[in-house]
Amino acid sequence: MAQTFSNTLPRPVASTLFSAWLPTPSLRAMLAMARQRRQLAALGASRLDDLGLSREQALTEAQRPFWDAPGAWRR
Repeated sequence: MAQTFSNTLPRPVASTLFSAWLPTPSLRAMLAMARQRRQLAALGASRLDDLGLSREQALTEAQRPFWDAPGAWRR
C-alpha cells in the first residue's frame, strides 16, 4: 500500500499544510470544530467536571458532524 503525503509527515505539519490549502475560512472553522469535538470526547471525568459536562454530553457533542455548527456561527 502506497503512503500518501499526509501519512509521511507528522500530524501537526500535515494539518498545517492542509489548513493552509483550504480555500474558505468557514471550512477551516468546521474542521477545527471537528478536531475540538474529538478532543472533548477524549477528556477524562475530572476535566469534564471542570467544564460542567457529563460523559454522555461530551460524547453526544463529539458525534455531531463537522458541518453541524452552533447557530451563532452561521450568521
